[in-house]
Amino acid sequence: MLKRVKIEDAVGMKLAHDLTQIVPGKFKGAAFRRGYRIQKKDIPRLLDMGKKQIYVLTLRPGELHENEAARRMARAVAGKSFQLRGPREGKIDFVAKHAGLLKIDTEAIARINSIGGLILATRHNHSRVQAGEIVAGTRTIPLTIPGGKVRRVEAIGKRKAPVIEILPFRRKKVGIVITGSEIYEKRIKDRSAEIVKQKVESFGSRVVKSVIVPDDARKIGQEIQKMKAQGCQVIVTTGGLSVDPDDRTLAGIRSSGAEVVSYGAPVLPGSMSVYARLGQTVILGAPACVVHDPVTALDIFLPRVLADDPISVKEVARLGHGGLCLKCPVCRFPVCPFGRNG
Repeated sequence: MLKRVKIEDAVGMKLAHDLTQIVPGKFKGAAFRRGYRIQKKDIPRLLDMGKKQIYVLTLRPGELHENEAARRMARAVAGKSFQLRGPREGKIDFVAKHAGLLKIDTEAIARINSIGGLILATRHNHSRVQAGEIVAGTRTIPLTIPGGKVRRVEAIGKRKAPVIEILPFRRKKVGIVITGSEIYEKRIKDRSAEIVKQKVESFGSRVVKSVIVPDDARKIGQEIQKMKAQGCQVIVTTGGLSVDPDDRTLAGIRSSGAEVVSYGAPVLPGSMSVYARLGQTVILGAPACVVHDPVTALDIFLPRVLADDPISVKEVARLGHGGLCLKCPVCRFPVCPFGRNG
């Protein structure tokens, strides 16, 4: 139960919750913490904060204070990749312990936020995060909440995989198969391999082999098989995925024995992409536009592959929502909506 008390009559009483003060451009935070015993000297500052009354709290049976509720909710949904910080002003922050790919059960998040009286806010699913970053936060809306609502959050959290987790990027051996007779015959110089190499290395993996082959499906397939035999866990092919009769990369991927999970992705730029599997080895067919567009479908697929996060046909289909690059004058990817379909 909450009882309102005039600030002048509250001297000697303990605060039921943190009191936030905002000084534009200078400060925002808890000026007084829960449990603080109000002194006469505090009254002018509290009045300056617009606090003419405070709450004195007596919990009814089955009620939870916002701090306890936030702690329980955070523990219910967070994986082992997080340090839970707080509560501060009733809120718990989820701080990443290590870099990786943010993995969120978006349906579970929606169920939690439909309970009412409490919230769980996160960054986008499949975001790339760094150690020390805040990636989620939870709190109740009122100062107290029925315990049954928190138990519903805890029930949702009882699943095999955490509602919120960070998958670490694995240090994988990567091979690059550069296709194109014009490159093989040295008519033009390849630019794609170095671009792919830079993207791969930014995640901590390394390119162990790259080879140039002509537009010959059998030879492309043979090189893929060789790279797999030599320990490549990921193989990226470049070029030759369009409808032109000379483009034989897709046929080469298939001739290697790989299962093509998806040919084509609802992503622009980069719709001519391939995601395939040859045993435990993943094959990514990079779109030709990788040489002139800073961000393509490859930048959506590659982080998930390097974090050992399998991609289903259904997930590929969902990429269309948010799959259109805005072609910003200054590219800020991944801090942008591209590929962030939740």
